[in-house]
Amino acid sequence: MARKRKGRDISGWLVVDKPAGMTSTAVVNKVRWAMAAKKAGHAGTLDPEATGVLAVALGEATKTVPYITDSLKAYTFTVRLGAATNTDDAEGEVIATSDARPSDDDIKAALGQFVGDIMQVPPKFSAVKIDGERAYKLARDDEDFEIAARPLWVEELVMIDREDADHVTLEMTCGKGGYVRSIARDLGEVMGCLGHVRELRRIWSGPFTASDGISIKQIDEMAKTPELDAFLRPLTEGLTELPEVKATAEGAVRLRNGNPGMVIASDVEYGEECWASLDGEPVAVGIFKAGELHPSRVFVLPE
Repeated sequence: MARKRKGRDISGWLVVDKPAGMTSTAVVNKVRWAMAAKKAGHAGTLDPEATGVLAVALGEATKTVPYITDSLKAYTFTVRLGAATNTDDAEGEVIATSDARPSDDDIKAALGQFVGDIMQVPPKFSAVKIDGERAYKLARDDEDFEIAARPLWVEELVMIDREDADHVTLEMTCGKGGYVRSIARDLGEVMGCLGHVRELRRIWSGPFTASDGISIKQIDEMAKTPELDAFLRPLTEGLTELPEVKATAEGAVRLRNGNPGMVIASDVEYGEECWASLDGEPVAVGIFKAGELHPSRVFVLPE
């Protein structure tokens, strides 16, 4: 018989402003402990040295993680010009240098190549899987391997500061699966000066912003208290990218049992993914067809 997981049946989102030097997994574990929650996960890994918004899902909110992961997100990052590293950030070893330094106009002109639908090769020190192994493990073992380019949507990439000839700070808004380190690496190569990320911060992800995030220090200070619970945001904030429909009372019962249920919908197309609520509470996510929602995810909230 499977062991029953200990902890509270608590559901919602805790938005954390992740500090540098901490892994995303460590943040999730900290939140799970501090909230005494049965289940927790996050929507989009940040590199250990990166800072900014890390949205941690608790309980039933973990079922909405894919919708945050798929949403647009924005980063500010500083590129160190004149040097390439094996990790494409400041944590790695310098593998090549250049005396060339582009002008501001050169940088602005080059940025256009990285906007829209682009193809991007993830860093070798990344969690991408190669024949079942993580790329970073192969890289640490000095294995020779290639990573295939993959598509990325970049909504915007602009220069926001040039503190000196060796550094430029950029802001990027992009879709799922973007590697800022790859942008820095490829931009440096295009401009003939090389480059890597010196600092990286995720300023927002979907509906969540770093400015609304809680610090690790605050989490430690308020651990396992009602004060920390007050920072919990509704599960439904993970569904803001989907249209909402209203379930009938009978439809909600059927949906909660995993069956198609009647909903009241306006401005929702046949075959469109949406979520159903009853009296303000989320019931299920699914596909709308002819007055019914066909559920793919059902929310089981405590009474």
